[in-house]
Amino acid sequence: MSQFENSAVNEFNLRNLYTLILKRLWLIFLITILFTAMGWLFIEYNNKSPKYQASTNIIIDAEAEYRNTLQVVIKDITVLESVIRELRLEKSSEDLAKQVKVESIEDTQVVKISVVDKDPILAADIANTTVRAFKERVPDILDINGVSILSEAKAQSKPMQHNQVKIILASLILGIVTGLALIFLMDYFDNTIKSEAEIEKILGIQVLGSVSQKKKRRTKRKKKRTKELHFRSETIGIR
Repeated sequence: MSQFENSAVNEFNLRNLYTLILKRLWLIFLITILFTAMGWLFIEYNNKSPKYQASTNIIIDAEAEYRNTLQVVIKDITVLESVIRELRLEKSSEDLAKQVKVESIEDTQVVKISVVDKDPILAADIANTTVRAFKERVPDILDINGVSILSEAKAQSKPMQHNQVKIILASLILGIVTGLALIFLMDYFDNTIKSEAEIEKILGIQVLGSVSQKKKRRTKRKKKRTKELHFRSETIGIR
């Protein structure tokens, strides 16, 4: 294929792509508005139901291999059930595990345990109780006693803040991408013939001509005008 033919094909594809997007532009707008509204509702829901985070830092004096193992133990069912019994929580260990987050601080021996809850005081209590239950559990698993508390969790007066601009922007971009993907998917499953080139490709014959489609409104107007002229001519003949 020559360079001219390549450029012609690319131009044709771009024109078809532009026509496809322009044809269903309303769908992209609709989905984008829907996703943006969902992002706004998410922000409003979190503002009405604020959540608080409390964190405590511990030092695990062990090799990296053992330290990674112990981090998993922090969210083990035996540790969490001990926390539930001590604090008399009305929730399962699976639900409590969703509230607890364990992460290492860079390449140090410091491990951060964070708890999120609607009650700031309870969030701090859960974090501190989890650390105590974990320290009691460690000697039964590994021959290590090098777990110490670096800083205890304290109740926070301010709730967690979400970046509202990022949420709205992400919702907007996700809506546009979803809208584009949907119209491409609809076009992929659309088996109707859209151009003369497709007819030539399917039938293997050259198209010599085409009949343009007239709009119904114009046809009705022409018929109406023809009737009026015919009526006038009859009227003139009668006179």
